[in-house]
Amino acid sequence: MEPGGESLWRKVGLKMSQENLFAALHAAFPKNLDTVAVETDHGLNYTWRDLDRASAMMANLLDGLKLPKGSRIAVQVEKSVEALMLYLATLRAGYVFLPLNTAYQSAEIDYFIGNAEPAVVVCSNANFGWVSKIAFKAGTKHVFTLNDDRTGTLLERTAHQSDQHKTAVKKADDLAAILYTSGTTGRSKGAMLTHGNMLSNAQTLKSYWGWKKGDVLIHALPIFHVHGLFVAIHGALINGSKMIWLAKFDPKFVIAKMPEATVFMGVPTLYVRMLAEPSLNQQAVRNMRLFIAGSAPLLIETFTEWQQRTGHTILERYGMSETVMLTSNPYAADSRHAGQSERRGGTVGFPLPGVKLRVQGDDGKALPVGEIGNILVKGPNVFQAYWRMPEKTKEEFTAEGYFKTGDVGKIDERGYVVIVGRSKDLIISGGYNVYPAEIEGYINEMPGVAESALVGVPHPDFGEVGIAVVIAKPGAQVNGDHIVASLKAQLANFKIPKRCFVVSELPRNTMGKVQKNLLRDQHKNLFSA
Repeated sequence: MEPGGESLWRKVGLKMSQENLFAALHAAFPKNLDTVAVETDHGLNYTWRDLDRASAMMANLLDGLKLPKGSRIAVQVEKSVEALMLYLATLRAGYVFLPLNTAYQSAEIDYFIGNAEPAVVVCSNANFGWVSKIAFKAGTKHVFTLNDDRTGTLLERTAHQSDQHKTAVKKADDLAAILYTSGTTGRSKGAMLTHGNMLSNAQTLKSYWGWKKGDVLIHALPIFHVHGLFVAIHGALINGSKMIWLAKFDPKFVIAKMPEATVFMGVPTLYVRMLAEPSLNQQAVRNMRLFIAGSAPLLIETFTEWQQRTGHTILERYGMSETVMLTSNPYAADSRHAGQSERRGGTVGFPLPGVKLRVQGDDGKALPVGEIGNILVKGPNVFQAYWRMPEKTKEEFTAEGYFKTGDVGKIDERGYVVIVGRSKDLIISGGYNVYPAEIEGYINEMPGVAESALVGVPHPDFGEVGIAVVIAKPGAQVNGDHIVASLKAQLANFKIPKRCFVVSELPRNTMGKVQKNLLRDQHKNLFSA
């Protein structure tokens, strides 16, 4: 809900007697529940009836714990179909799902559990000792285990439950999930997503991306993140589509499975790894309908090479933990943008139906076409608030209910949205604004360069200057001084990085995003006296 405003869900007229997200997903299950819903990379097949029965049994287990209304169910487990069932069960029982990255360690889990105060925590057997200690100390009464080999106390307890369950009645504005942001600039914030936020987005994407009967999704993403948990899973379920389920990404396996599938969603690094496989060709992708990329910027080189190798054009889109999906390149011709049906590399397309997006300056005024500024959004998919952070929530919304994304970008002359970077990544050098993505674009086009990252570090004269960190293509020799010299011939002097380092790899999070905060920290004393 907008701060102080009417529910956006109601404004767009999406009224249902039962607004529980699970109810909508369940209603889309095929009539024949004995067909395969999920096929795993270990050769296991789960039917739609399995999803229905298991989610009912888990929901009954949760109900039997007599949890307070709105209880949070915190989950830090490896990817498995049973973990998917737990997510569905949480929605079905009307509780709030709290997915946690499997890479999080004790200090991070201590913060999340202390902040969210979950009634139930589910973790792997391997982590039970330290996770349960943190959870019980924070007041959590129930800690279960769930492993990726179909073992754990959660399943043992679930086995005794009824496989019939009446879905909890929920309204669109009721809380369904909390997703914690990465927290690279201070305390991590819990974005509160409602049933309406996620259902409106799932319905929009089903139409916008042309989901149709017979589609099969290759699911190769983690399920503690918007991309894998909400965009991919909701997309398949609300279309009654089978998923080919990978616990871990394996490029050879994915390519081998493509003749049986039609849709693939991935982060850019997954596409890069598949391009390194000789088996990727037009014959391998002959039955594929759509390749979608997101969660991190897709290099133009990857975009172009994929086109050349497969004959398919990757569809790049843009979203956030706080908003699910916001924009997308077109799947097909769109009557709203006559003649603009091209998927353009380097852009994230147009605002999705129902989403309002504007670019404004630091003074709050709208900027003209082509000018770089702050991206603000509004729509039925935009989150309700940050968990227990009313002041932060108020800060991040304008009086008109627009959410300040923290991203910097522009709208080009054809209406395509281009993301330049995060506002926190902006470098102000000697009073001039330097946008890292612009300089990275030039560096990435240089011979031998695979990828680059530009970050700002303190400088005694300019306040802040940019430094470049570059990785070379396999077998290529790249010289940092030569890169700087080449840039001097192309760009204004204030944009030129003061130093360029060539490294073997860039630090990334689990979704493939370069962790610029780590690079800034590593080089923060470079120019100190």
